[in-house]
Amino acid sequence: MRYIERSLEPVLRRATAEFPAVVLTGPRQSGKTTLLRHLFGRDYRYVSLEPPDVRATAQADPRSFLEAFTPPVIFDEAQYAPDLFPYIKERIDEDRHTPGQYLLTGSQNLAITESITESLAGRAAMLRLLPLSRREAEGCPERPLPWEMDRGPKAAGRFTYGELWNAFLMGGYPEPFTHPERDAALWHGSYIQTYLERDVRNLRQVGNLTEFRNLMQVLAARTGQLLNLTDVARDLGVAVNTVKAWLSVLEATWQVIVLRPYFANVGKRLVKTPKVYFTDVGTLCHLAGLKDAEHAASGPLGGAILETAVLSEVVKSLAHRAIEPQVFFWRTLAGTEVDIVVAAAGKLVPIEVKLSATPRPGMAAAIRTLRNDLGEAAMPGYVVHPGDLRLPLGFGVTALPFAEL
Repeated sequence: MRYIERSLEPVLRRATAEFPAVVLTGPRQSGKTTLLRHLFGRDYRYVSLEPPDVRATAQADPRSFLEAFTPPVIFDEAQYAPDLFPYIKERIDEDRHTPGQYLLTGSQNLAITESITESLAGRAAMLRLLPLSRREAEGCPERPLPWEMDRGPKAAGRFTYGELWNAFLMGGYPEPFTHPERDAALWHGSYIQTYLERDVRNLRQVGNLTEFRNLMQVLAARTGQLLNLTDVARDLGVAVNTVKAWLSVLEATWQVIVLRPYFANVGKRLVKTPKVYFTDVGTLCHLAGLKDAEHAASGPLGGAILETAVLSEVVKSLAHRAIEPQVFFWRTLAGTEVDIVVAAAGKLVPIEVKLSATPRPGMAAAIRTLRNDLGEAAMPGYVVHPGDLRLPLGFGVTALPFAEL
């Protein structure tokens, strides 16, 4: 598999030079192991804790295990041996001043976060690697977001309509991206099954994997809509609290982004219900049963797919710089809505997503309303669309091709 440069690389190198331990989390197959072995493989030993025999050895005698694998070492899939963490802390405390001793990966945020909080607080840098962003896929991992253009060059990418939607179907996981000849639907089906069997089965909140998968499909059908948990629970035939617990599992394992509404001290009454988007647009398309680019673009989920792609690109671009993404949506009870609001440099960037490749000034109406309501707190906004025209849509709003996002 050819290596794809990731935006996280400078941050990861810096963290390894400053902290005794670095914990790299993210969904299964997002490229964590590949990244660590590419950057540090020559100098670090590599141990996967997923095989049952290795895991059993680590758990049976942690001190002897750590004596056998002395730093610098990469421990992959560390969530399988959480009992190691106190002993790693013990060894770090014997030599607090040496950075980069342990590099750990994990694909279950719940297990890893609990262990880090209890054992390695202050000793480990926590970083997150999501599937490929478009800028990484295009070989421009350092490219800034449009509202940061003073930080670097503008995007030069351009897609044909078919290329864009085929890319959405493929998604951002490195393996299908680097092997475009493979059946993307087959890969995503296998990925979801592996995710259920390895990441979800062991969690106490989930008793029925079939119902959990059904929840994923129901959420795919409601992507970008206000999420009524009561309706979802009724459709699945489970309790509302069960849906809440399962949604938290999907969020903690980086499968979904729960987009919450933005609140400010303005006179209008605002909606408080969240929305849910899938982190990877390929996962969304697969769960929705979409295998053809034309059907994806022209079907009822076309707008939601493009919204997912835009939100995902913003979240990945920020997370891969170790910036915690502060993203919201804005909607009044009267129905005025801005799809995505990004907190940046103490202000808010409003983003509308439109499926039409022919931008018109009327598409900027909701952004203008938000900017009027929020005043100086709002930065100029963008209407992102699948075409190739960049043009002004009135004061403070620019039509932006997805390829330039």
